[in-house]
Amino acid sequence: MKTDLLFDFTVDKATKTVSITREFAAALPLVWDAFTKKELLDQWQAPKPWSARTKYMDFKLGGKRFYAMISPEGMERWALQEYTSISPKTNFRLYNAFADANENPELPGSDWDHTFSEVEGVTKVTIIIVNESLERLEKMIEMGFETGFKMSIDNLEKLLASLS
Repeated sequence: MKTDLLFDFTVDKATKTVSITREFAAALPLVWDAFTKKELLDQWQAPKPWSARTKYMDFKLGGKRFYAMISPEGMERWALQEYTSISPKTNFRLYNAFADANENPELPGSDWDHTFSEVEGVTKVTIIIVNESLERLEKMIEMGFETGFKMSIDNLEKLLASLS
């Protein structure tokens, strides 16, 4: 099994884009499920000691996910996502916006494009995040998105190992 798994995280302020590529030592169907099923998402998506809680999720074209990242002190940071394209086991796209607890989005948001492929038991996930404004991208960076995302991906790696 491959042990030198790729992880690339690039921010391009000129295009307001974050590009992430990560390989996992797990089969594509399992990795796909980890990104598309709320019971699995909630186990890995928040960086420790934060947790994730999905209020609802309807993974279908036009469906939505409404979830919170919750601090150890109970502070909630909500996000609303709408699925804009789904090609099972290969790609899905969503529109993401921060929101309040009543589902009111804080615009501008960002478009997320997730692509999945597998070669010899290693699944590669590429995520391209295009922000509607430079200010939103800078807010993500200021909130610690890169560090938090890396911590979440480590959580996902551990979850996949436990499920494989």
